Amino acid sequence: MRFTPRVLDALDGKFSFIKPPSTTPSAQHDPAVAKTVSEMLLDIEKRGLDAVREYARKLDNHEGELVVDGGRLASSGDRLPRDLRDAIELGAQRTRAFAAHSRQQLQDYSFETAPGIVCGVRHVPVQQVGAYLPAGRFPLTASAFMSVGVAKEAGVPVVSAATPPQPNGAPNDAVLFAAHASGVDRAYTIGGVQAIATLAFGLLDDAPANMVVGAGNAYVAEAKRQLFGRVAIDLPAGPSEVAIIADETADPVIVAADLLGQAEHGPNSPAALITTSRELAESVAVEVKQQLETLSTAEIAGPAWRDYGSITVADTPEIAAELMDDLAPEHLEIITSRDDWYHDRLKNYGSIFLGEWSTVAYSDKGMAGTNHTLPTAGGAKHSAGLSVSRFIKPLTYQRLTREATPEAAHAVQVISDSEGMEAHSRTATYRLDRWQGQQN
Repeated sequence: MRFTPRVLDALDGKFSFIKPPSTTPSAQHDPAVAKTVSEMLLDIEKRGLDAVREYARKLDNHEGELVVDGGRLASSGDRLPRDLRDAIELGAQRTRAFAAHSRQQLQDYSFETAPGIVCGVRHVPVQQVGAYLPAGRFPLTASAFMSVGVAKEAGVPVVSAATPPQPNGAPNDAVLFAAHASGVDRAYTIGGVQAIATLAFGLLDDAPANMVVGAGNAYVAEAKRQLFGRVAIDLPAGPSEVAIIADETADPVIVAADLLGQAEHGPNSPAALITTSRELAESVAVEVKQQLETLSTAEIAGPAWRDYGSITVADTPEIAAELMDDLAPEHLEIITSRDDWYHDRLKNYGSIFLGEWSTVAYSDKGMAGTNHTLPTAGGAKHSAGLSVSRFIKPLTYQRLTREATPEAAHAVQVISDSEGMEAHSRTATYRLDRWQGQQN
């Protein structure tokens, strides 16, 4: 999440840095990771479950069952504190509710492009989805809401989930219950590249996934990247990002807390503030430092803020908006007296959070209902996040009548002949000959 030189040059003199942004990308393609992943995928494709179990022993120290027993899956909530179980059920319900409403907006339709020519679209879900549910440094409980739950609301018949084993060899019960509450059909205790390969190749159920989704570490992200094309993926994953536009009306305590809330994801997670108030900028810089002194995860958030945090003062709201659209952040918070103005103007972001009462964490944990699987590293300039529409194929169809043939066939013949594609031309002229014969 960086400003581009072109925009910085164009706006030179109209902004200043309190804390300059990093010039180093937060995540780069690592050739060593790519090589390791490629070798693992080839090995697993060749040797199947024998290779998966070998990697499970070697990388996760796991020698137990790979398939989660149905009874353990169904009872996973019983092993959780009641308040955690209630919170997970609430997040699953809200995320599925928003996804269900989104699915209702995707209507089949048809249109007569010319007399006798009807074209249309049917929205058909993919048939098999594999979801990776991370549970490493932090068990990202809500990931199941965003992948499993949204896929089920899209109408996907079978959703399988894989999550890495904990030190005791069992899956994380909170992650497992989130998957259960989201409607998962099958669950596996497998982590890393071997999990992605198992889902994509269908090694445990003889049903290869059509699509693999879910966040993970650099190896998981690379496995998805290499398998893209063989399967669909949600989007290339990168470190979590947050950017905030704030003005003099914002509370520096809240702004600082929200910056650190995403920096906590990892030591290379960018966090950026763009403000029209120098006083606020300076106050936030001080407040971030003070909050880090008492933050239990300061060893993660601190380096992230030190290396990838930035504070920019823009001369006007227009400059602030232009700079933010250049950043194209994954998560964007607006805490100003002109929230609606910014909302109408901004075009490049994964998801936007409007007003001081809206924080990224509400979406991260499923309490808002929107999806937290979003484009990073500037991807919001061209892509949107995961939603029901990503699990659905808008399949086109066309039906032409005999009466529509003369005009269409003649035009296709002319174009095909000009291209030298005689076989294409014949598909039209044979029909035209038949039509003419039926006229006699």
